[in-house]
Amino acid sequence: MARNYIQPGEVIDFTPAADVASGEPVAIGSRVGVAQTDVAAGETGTFAVLGVYSLPKTNSALAQGVAVFLTPAGQISGTATGNTPAGYAWDAVDAAATMVSVKLLG
Repeated sequence: MARNYIQPGEVIDFTPAADVASGEPVAIGSRVGVAQTDVAAGETGTFAVLGVYSLPKTNSALAQGVAVFLTPAGQISGTATGNTPAGYAWDAVDAAATMVSVKLLG
């Protein structure tokens, strides 16, 4: 293995400004991570940046494979403006669905 190898890159350590519950998505710079455990504000925790996660969404329908974004309110949306790139919809969901499976960008 190369001497400059660090890790597989599936998770990242991050220190959030507010409390984050396990499974909650957060913006980490221009990407999204999902908390692997509860993380208190100002403490460093582990956040997944790869994988497929069931995440809360806004009240809009999403087609399978469309790009999705994390809103400042912590919900997944199909709207890019003002939101953080999260990945793409793993499955299609209608507007009434409260959750969507998201393949994180990494």
